[in-house]
Amino acid sequence: MERTREDLGPDLAVTGSTGWLGGLVAGDLANRGVAQRLLVRDASRAPGLQRAAVRECTYGDRAAAERALAGVRTLFMVSAAEQEDRLQEHLTFVDAAAAAGVAHVVYVSFFGAAPSATFTLARDHWATEEHLKASGMAWTFLRDNLYLEFVDALVGQDGVIRGPAGDGRAAVVSHDDIARAAVAVLRDPAAHVGRTYDLTGPEALSFADMAAVIREVTGRDVSFHDETVEEAYASRAAYGAPDWQVDAWVSTYTAVRAGELDGVSDDVERLTGRRPMSLREHLQSKHSQP
Repeated sequence: MERTREDLGPDLAVTGSTGWLGGLVAGDLANRGVAQRLLVRDASRAPGLQRAAVRECTYGDRAAAERALAGVRTLFMVSAAEQEDRLQEHLTFVDAAAAAGVAHVVYVSFFGAAPSATFTLARDHWATEEHLKASGMAWTFLRDNLYLEFVDALVGQDGVIRGPAGDGRAAVVSHDDIARAAVAVLRDPAAHVGRTYDLTGPEALSFADMAAVIREVTGRDVSFHDETVEEAYASRAAYGAPDWQVDAWVSTYTAVRAGELDGVSDDVERLTGRRPMSLREHLQSKHSQP
């Protein structure tokens, strides 16, 4: 007997619900009473949310992805974990979505995604965007800037942020603002077909600026050291990471130096109705908690 759409489950699918972004988006949708299908690698790790059905699949397993996506109309696609074959996983998953009859993909991309982007992983995001455009499905791209929550983690044990970023600036944006923007799109996807949104914070900061904000809010002695590219590769060699990963780490900074993460957008506020959080506000909130 042919299964009905009700048998297949909700027609909104959310990936990454066991991670920070997908988890925030899925939780917000559940709090609003929205039915959704959570696509996860391991069902035992899926959050227990009201009106949520759980399906197991991976981006790289096309057959499993097609089964999990059967009956889905709108798909929220968080980019896969950083790994050498991430782009191929993205392309496989997009093909599975098209084959399953998905109508619209909302994809989490990266600010300034382009084939010649300095940040190596931004090139993969551009290739994924192009594959989505060619798939026949409707699309919406959410291009995130650097995460402001990550800034604290860049400070070494000696209180120094190191990288070859020069005086370049990045419009760092919070996890919560990205998630709220995504939910706004998913609640009315038809209004956002064919749109690309640049999700940024309210200001563009150099790494020296970021160090100063951390210093002022926390009282820590934090500074920025502008490495040469050669110094950057040498200082990261001790981690024993593969070449592609080290290239991604270093090119995060060189992309900032090249001005490719500069520029403040009002897209977060237009989508959510709220001004995005600044780095200072984030740190003040974090360090005021008991």
